[in-house]
Amino acid sequence: MENAGGANGNQWGFKANEELKTASGITVRGVLNSLLENLNKNDTRPLIPLGHGDPSAFPSFRTASVAVDAIVHSVRSARFNCYSSTVGILPARRAIADYLNRDLPYKLSPDDVYLTLGCTQAIEVILTVLARPGANILLPRPGFPYYEARATHSHLEVRHFDLLPAKGWEVDLDAVEALADENTVALVIINPGNPCGNVYTYQHLQKIAETAKKLGIMVIADEVYDHLAFGNTPFVPMGVFGSIVPVLTLGSISKRWIVPGWRLGWLVTSDPNGILQDSGIVDSIKSFLNISSDPATFIQVKLNYSLLEGINSDMEFALKLAKEESVIVLPGITVGLKDWLRITFAVEPSALEDGLGRMKAFYDRHAKKQ
Repeated sequence: MENAGGANGNQWGFKANEELKTASGITVRGVLNSLLENLNKNDTRPLIPLGHGDPSAFPSFRTASVAVDAIVHSVRSARFNCYSSTVGILPARRAIADYLNRDLPYKLSPDDVYLTLGCTQAIEVILTVLARPGANILLPRPGFPYYEARATHSHLEVRHFDLLPAKGWEVDLDAVEALADENTVALVIINPGNPCGNVYTYQHLQKIAETAKKLGIMVIADEVYDHLAFGNTPFVPMGVFGSIVPVLTLGSISKRWIVPGWRLGWLVTSDPNGILQDSGIVDSIKSFLNISSDPATFIQVKLNYSLLEGINSDMEFALKLAKEESVIVLPGITVGLKDWLRITFAVEPSALEDGLGRMKAFYDRHAKKQ
């Protein structure tokens, strides 16, 4: 048998990037994959997936026929079989600018809009652009863990500020000011909130803008859930305050139209004062997009361990529930909210009823005897 070694006879010159394992392990997908691996293969009951946020897999959640017809028309027209431009095709960017302009006191142009492969690529773009040596970014806790994963991969230091549950998950602005220093580049807000579903008032968003201006940092506004605002507080886009502080707005068609697999998102510079242009951020965004791929033309339950026998963490709860009941829920630690669970109700009603019934049976088995 021939020597399996490399050119020097001892070893090959390549090896895996271990940082990717660290980054991917803290994402929702990474945790869900761990739970799926813990299922009891001898359990013949159907899996009840109450931990992910993709309702499109279920018949009760279908996008509107007008959206499907638009895609079919585009494909049949043969006008969109070519490569996209770096920033996305003009009609799409114009449509997004017009859509966002409905709620803004100034007018965006198509040149303010950059199309991405879903909102996740928009996150990738801006965090990569901001990741200079020594820089740090302020992220909400709880929040969307992809920000931490992407920042880790880009060697961008993460500093967490808490959201305040007693105040409707508002940003702790005192903590933001205490965390920021001369190397802080941005503050991320998610509104409507993920995973908590909160919607910020106009007044609170204005305070966020004024705080960011005081600190000399931009606001990254993740507004992918802008049409899923529950309660009495109307959704206000952060871009309204673009004249106070530069705002980068992230969005996509995934949530409103229930089509996450179509992978179309956007990054928008809401900055009427031109600060992002003058600082070189806009040019860096374009440069990154030049070397990347183009886009194709819940409910909270807090755990009380004092009522449970032999369960001491949300991850342990989720792992045992998966093994014993074939029900997947997302442990809160995944989104920075230790000792909570995220349960999605975006599944078939019968599956939801079955899953909650199994969770009750699980609790009854593990409840401490009174």
